[in-house]
Amino acid sequence: MTWAATLLALVVLIAPARSARRRGSVRESSAPAAAPAICDAHAIAGALDLLAACVRGGATVPAAARAVAESAPEPLASALTRAGALLALGADPDSAWAPLAEHPATETVARALRRSARSGTSVADALSDTAAEQRRRAEDEAVARAERAGVLVTGPLGLCFLPAFVCLGIVPVVVGLAGSVLQGGGIP
Repeated sequence: MTWAATLLALVVLIAPARSARRRGSVRESSAPAAAPAICDAHAIAGALDLLAACVRGGATVPAAARAVAESAPEPLASALTRAGALLALGADPDSAWAPLAEHPATETVARALRRSARSGTSVADALSDTAAEQRRRAEDEAVARAERAGVLVTGPLGLCFLPAFVCLGIVPVVVGLAGSVLQGGGIP
């Protein structure tokens, strides 16, 4: 009877592991798509820090925007180029920074720059604060994904170990008790 329980436990352990490997290969193809979002947030934050450094160094906002646009990631680069040109022509800051509000990754940048233009606060400080906020969000998102992965790993582990525990721990006790009860000896 013990060899049958061992064989059953092996089958129960091997089957979920094989299906988890098959499901894992499907998930592996979709997992890297989330990583560029974190990389983009850090690249945007770096470009914002560079823009703030240019403004602190004495460059005008339009000149700094055009200079940073050359090395910035794409949603930010085209918006900075356009905003720099509009600001150089004397456009209203609200309309000049509007292209930044169109993309979710740079929406907070547009809000900070518009707020800075309305209130007269330092553009460099607003950019540095926004860069720090972008980094914090990216780190929080990475931690949340890691915690989610930890939770998702417990499901297959539970499916693997629970049947083995039942087969190797509970079934022999129940069979032993049932055998002694059926033989008429009662429960010892």
